[in-house]
Amino acid sequence: MTASQAACLRTVLQVGHHLLDRGASALTAVEQAIRTLERSGLFNAGAGSRVQLDGVRRMDASIMEGQDLRAGGVASIEGMLHPITAARLVMEETDHVLLVGPMATTFAKHFRLERQRTSMPKRRVSYGTIFNQKQVARERHGTVGAVALDRFGTVVAGSSTGGIDGMLPGRVGDTPLIGCGVYADNQSGAVSMTGIGEGIIRIAMAKEICDRLDEGATPKTAVRHVLKKLVDRIHGSAGALVLTPDGRFAIRHSTPHMIAGYWTGDGEPVVKDSYG
Repeated sequence: MTASQAACLRTVLQVGHHLLDRGASALTAVEQAIRTLERSGLFNAGAGSRVQLDGVRRMDASIMEGQDLRAGGVASIEGMLHPITAARLVMEETDHVLLVGPMATTFAKHFRLERQRTSMPKRRVSYGTIFNQKQVARERHGTVGAVALDRFGTVVAGSSTGGIDGMLPGRVGDTPLIGCGVYADNQSGAVSMTGIGEGIIRIAMAKEICDRLDEGATPKTAVRHVLKKLVDRIHGSAGALVLTPDGRFAIRHSTPHMIAGYWTGDGEPVVKDSYG
């Protein structure tokens, strides 16, 4: 964790809490928190997104609210600074949950969302060449996410990412998939995941954590059991932000480090790169 990343997270926590304290919805707090992370360029999301093997940034994002179980996501969107806002627009302006590829980009342009200032040129190489050069890095991720609870008792989860290093063009991870990268339900809680998406998808981790919360497990117990299942069954790695409608929360990970923080409004925001 760099000093710049830590400072950015503290700012994000203050922004989110300030919005909630003024009566904003958890949906707005989560979106604005993630927008700040996307804009910073310090994480693998938005302006800081990594490129796929053909030299193109394709980003994923999703957001879900727990009152009516509304959700929206975008996958393989290109050139947008704030994929999380495109995801919210899918939720609020369409009858759909997920838009993908060039038409997700067209959708974002229709709403005149802010574009990234620089674009990466596509590499004119065959798919066979790209496939033979595939080297997926399992150590670096950088997905950003947030969970929040507002004064109305609604929980919200969101996430945004540029994927993982060495992605095949068109690869989509867990982030835009509801129940995998994010899930929120006022009857259980809100979960935002980070890590290697392929493993998270195979277990549908966010939904499974929420199911365990609904059965009475504490946030720490629920996420610990599901992370253990990920490691034991498919040797995956991930981290999770978990928040319940009564304000209990947990931050846990099976990766060596996970930069994350929380703030209840008392004292100073807590930001660390490791949670037990």
